[in-house]
Amino acid sequence: MTRTTTSSSSSANQPVTLLSELLLSPRTDGALHPSAEAHLGTLSRKEFDEMVALAESNHVVMRAFQVLLDRLIAREDPERTDWTAAVLDKEKQRIARAVEHLHILCRTFEEEGLDLTVIKSLDHWPDLGSDLDLYTNTQPQALSEMLLRRFKAQLHSRSWGDRLACKWNFSIPGLPELLEFHVRRLGQTGELVSFARQLPGRARVVNIADQDFRVPCPVDRVLISTLQRMYRHFYFRLSDLINSANLVTSGALDFDQLRLTAERAGIWKGTAAYLVIVSDYVQQYSGTALPLPEAVVREAAFCGGHAYFKRGFLRVPIMPQSIRLYRAQMGELLRQREFHNSARLGLLPWLATAAAMGQKLTGSDKGIW
Repeated sequence: MTRTTTSSSSSANQPVTLLSELLLSPRTDGALHPSAEAHLGTLSRKEFDEMVALAESNHVVMRAFQVLLDRLIAREDPERTDWTAAVLDKEKQRIARAVEHLHILCRTFEEEGLDLTVIKSLDHWPDLGSDLDLYTNTQPQALSEMLLRRFKAQLHSRSWGDRLACKWNFSIPGLPELLEFHVRRLGQTGELVSFARQLPGRARVVNIADQDFRVPCPVDRVLISTLQRMYRHFYFRLSDLINSANLVTSGALDFDQLRLTAERAGIWKGTAAYLVIVSDYVQQYSGTALPLPEAVVREAAFCGGHAYFKRGFLRVPIMPQSIRLYRAQMGELLRQREFHNSARLGLLPWLATAAAMGQKLTGSDKGIW
């Protein structure tokens, strides 16, 4: 049975619908759904710019607009073809510059005898996120000293949430994207220590733009995405949906290991829900669900029918669904007698409340979340 993933209208004149059609259309001839295909010929410059902004915030510019370019060329539409080619050229230049800096950074860490794993950012390839996410077991002081000495890096101010999660943001000359380092901990409050510190040992080497990078193994990729989307931000980007769907269909994901690792971290039901939401969304636009094991579907905390589009992202409801996930994770940490990490996680409701109050009073949660 198909489960509706988004409450937004399915008409093709909505940017999110057209982007989803571009990313997930199952047609072997390259054509889109007839309603989306027909809309391409009437796409205004304003609608096009809105779609560009949405694709940028969802980290799917390269993947969606390459398909769009092919369709516009096939339709012999020179004006919109030029619009699309210009967007792709600009994004290619940005990504090439960022990947070059990222490779230099990784090589420098290796020269210094420090570990570094690129998390999340390269999952989007050929797209790239708006910042570069990295994990290291390096001590914070050694990390800051090396970045200042080798790159003249500038440390940015840290929010309460950054301090709990053990995150540091740096900028370096010549690179517009921030470097976001997760140091020795993962999770919304840095509550996951064992899982985090084993991450580099399980990492894989991938070749991107003729350069080698160390990235998390497929199981860790899904768990990091789950932590970010189901336990911290409570929304999906389209890139999360596409990235995880590709991992499942590639056959690279070891579901037994995924379950074992997720259960130890207390996030199994959230991980199963994450994958079911991805599957439901893919099914909505391609007509075919992902080949998930029965246990994943059965034990998911909730499905895609609870998610909805708002302000450019697929939102996960906090009440009561996400609250239940939080309680389950807290219960597992307590059961494992990880009292210090449980205490860190226990600060999350207070942090979220402070962020909500700051957003309401000042229009921003900066400095808190």
